[in-house]
Amino acid sequence: MSKVWFITGAGSGIGAATARAALKAGNRVVATGRNLDKVRKALNDVTGDNLAVVHLDVTNEAQAHTAVAEAVEAFGRIDVLVNNAGYSVLGNFEEISAADFQSQLQTNLFGVVNVMRAALPIMRQQRAGRIINISSVAGVIGLKHCSAYSAAKFAVEGVTFSVAHEVEQFGIKLIVVSPGFFRTDLLDSGNVRYAESTIDDYASEGSAEAAYSAYDGQQTGNPAALGEVLVQLGAMDKPPKQFMAGADAIAAVRPVLEERLNEIDAYKNLSRESAGSF
Repeated sequence: MSKVWFITGAGSGIGAATARAALKAGNRVVATGRNLDKVRKALNDVTGDNLAVVHLDVTNEAQAHTAVAEAVEAFGRIDVLVNNAGYSVLGNFEEISAADFQSQLQTNLFGVVNVMRAALPIMRQQRAGRIINISSVAGVIGLKHCSAYSAAKFAVEGVTFSVAHEVEQFGIKLIVVSPGFFRTDLLDSGNVRYAESTIDDYASEGSAEAAYSAYDGQQTGNPAALGEVLVQLGAMDKPPKQFMAGADAIAAVRPVLEERLNEIDAYKNLSRESAGSF
């Protein structure tokens, strides 16, 4: 059965790829973004009556409610929400300004919160829905130079897992997707903000820009393939709660989680002592 997809950040990368895949699978799509020309250009090969392009800056709570209302007016419902919009702030934690840290959370975390708040009443009324929140490997294990980005993505994972418990009773299921390195615009100069290197102690290892800029356009993951997989996830009756996207994601995450479990076991006696139980 045809579903209605509402996708943020649909002007490029995973958002555009998911919109295209959903349309090709016979679904209807509300593709949103801050720059409508960019969204239209990204999807100019799949235009038609099944596609609505809607303006949305996810940091604006009122706009989120307006965009969701436009989606319902256009197609009558929202079956699958994909929270994909975001950008990256990279650099050593001490060198990222408070304003940049807060801005990263405002978009990558509170953008997700704003759109979920707007869409959940619709899904509750329907007694059905799927929410796919795009996180990152950096939101599972943390990566150097990614403290602000990881903070936002770790929080997205926490929000996703917590809200899932609350809304499952209404037929709504949440999935957090943690991609590895995909060929998106995340590291494009227009979408990444690098903290200026100002502390001599960090100078010897080079800048965050030197470490990450070389990956731009060279990432192994194909957004088109991930878009098709997300369409599969959105159609599942029992989707996974967390999905690692890409072999590199699995390879990065598994040893870190195993190490954490080993540490839990190594210090279990001390853990018991900390609670006064023996």
